Amino acid sequence: MTLQHDADVVQYLMMEKTDLKALTREEIEAFMKGAGLPQFRTRQLIHWIYERLARSIEGITEFSKQMRDDLSEEAYISNLDLIERQTSTDGTEKYLFGLEDGETIESVLISEDDRLTLCISTQVGCALGCVFCQTGRLGLKRSLRPHEIVDQVIAVNRLMLPARVTNIVMMGMGEPLANAEAVIEALWRMTKLLQIPPRRITVSTAGIVPGIRLLGENAPPVNLAISLNATTDSVRNALMPINKTYPIRKIIEACKAFPLQTRRRIMFEYVLLNGVNDTLEDAKRLRRLLQGIPAKINLIPFNPCEGSEFDRPDEKRVLEFQKILMDADILTMVRKSKGQDILAACGQLQAKYDTMSDSCF
Repeated sequence: MTLQHDADVVQYLMMEKTDLKALTREEIEAFMKGAGLPQFRTRQLIHWIYERLARSIEGITEFSKQMRDDLSEEAYISNLDLIERQTSTDGTEKYLFGLEDGETIESVLISEDDRLTLCISTQVGCALGCVFCQTGRLGLKRSLRPHEIVDQVIAVNRLMLPARVTNIVMMGMGEPLANAEAVIEALWRMTKLLQIPPRRITVSTAGIVPGIRLLGENAPPVNLAISLNATTDSVRNALMPINKTYPIRKIIEACKAFPLQTRRRIMFEYVLLNGVNDTLEDAKRLRRLLQGIPAKINLIPFNPCEGSEFDRPDEKRVLEFQKILMDADILTMVRKSKGQDILAACGQLQAKYDTMSDSCF
């Protein structure tokens, strides 16, 4: 019997069992009740999965051996498979994780002061095809399930012990709001089961307007980030094809209707492309677009590479662009992309699909 055959048998047996990590809290309660176990055992199980980071039922030593054996006949705890871990010269770490069906995703950990920010993926690949994003060139393989989104946090917490991830940004592979139902369920698990405050979680979107509404109506009060990148529909259509479905006007309307808690702002991400979207008129249009919205802006100068059709604006232009916005009392920061040497910066995540040329921004 080959090793591959052994692995296939194990995977088949797992598929016949209930994955406890895939269940909602209510589903775990129902499962444990069906197993004849009292409610406090549900609390213990959830504590071991999300706080003690248990990899298996066998590792839950608070349960008797007989209980562990009985549960293991019906259920298991799934785990992402760490395939590769890379560290950048600036300390950023990138993780390549394998999923149960053989697909792969990437997550990025950024350490800054007392914060550990994890950038997580919500899909395998992406269907939006933004022209400056490497992930979009892959196309969409599939959307992640809620537990696969959350499990990136659990897996990295396990790697970082005794430290823990403090902040989450959904800016990895995929468009989060094209997978809104799973993302919203994942957000509830992060806030309720992993105990991460909503104010420390940011969901980034290219502008899926119905998803923005769903997020505001059904998710915990997390932060919203809009990847805008242009101030006219003609330019944004060329950069981000999704704009043909949800043009800038509709995105701005959705942002104005988005429920914000006191002193919270919507973040607008703007990749500066030399001669494309970086003129001072663009800055003035952006200023006008955001009137009436509590906003902050992340300016991201593009990083050129061989074969790219885009170039980076010079520093003088970046600072002039920033000044126009700051003079209008719009908080505007120039982001330094981290992890570029290990392809961990924004737009560079591509999992194991390395047949594409390197992304640059």
